[in-house]
Amino acid sequence: MTTAPQSPLPSHLRLRLRLAPHSGMPRPVDGAWWPRSYDLLAELPLLLAGLPRAWGHITSVTVNGATWPSVPGRMLVSNQVVRLHRTLTASATHTIVLLAPGRGRWDLVVVPPDTTEEAAEPLMAAAADGQA
Repeated sequence: MTTAPQSPLPSHLRLRLRLAPHSGMPRPVDGAWWPRSYDLLAELPLLLAGLPRAWGHITSVTVNGATWPSVPGRMLVSNQVVRLHRTLTASATHTIVLLAPGRGRWDLVVVPPDTTEEAAEPLMAAAADGQA
């Protein structure tokens, strides 16, 4: 099992996440996440820490194996085990799936880290509006 760093994150590393408003209607995506790198061990703890408390404890994360080069089977994030899964599905190239038992599933569009701010902003806005 891999352990994520537990040290405080520098304040300049704010989470780049935009979520769709809560509604009872199912959506194709629940928002967008714009990580700074494809280092899942560094990026995932920041994402999970920034999710709404109502989502509960995320116990399972699925990412595209072709997009994320290193995906261990599980990792420890804030003293909780998170299982990591890889998929090679072409339709899931730029998505991450988060699961919390008894709470739900959330699909986020992943904006590639090297995307410029000008290009990332409309992608994140569209995902938050459910248009991605």
